Amino acid sequence: MSQTPAPLNKRTIRRHQLRQIVPLADTTIYDMEQRGEFPQRFYLTSRTVVWDLGEVEAWLEERRRASKAKTAKRAPAPDVTLRKTRPVKG
Repeated sequence: MSQTPAPLNKRTIRRHQLRQIVPLADTTIYDMEQRGEFPQRFYLTSRTVVWDLGEVEAWLEERRRASKAKTAKRAPAPDVTLRKTRPVKG
């Protein structure tokens, strides 16, 4: 019995397509890539950068699950008592 290899359904997307799927700024995406929190881009040519669509979709699904489970990393609330203008006294 011979096994046939699974078909390659790898698809890549360019920056403008990524921005339609993930509504984050370019700098935010870049920073998250550097921290290992977002799928890494790679170069097809010296001037063409792409992302693996499957990795991006898996990242989105993970974010959705983390959000529903209330385990998503969120920014801390600002300490309004430290404001220089209109500080809140409490």
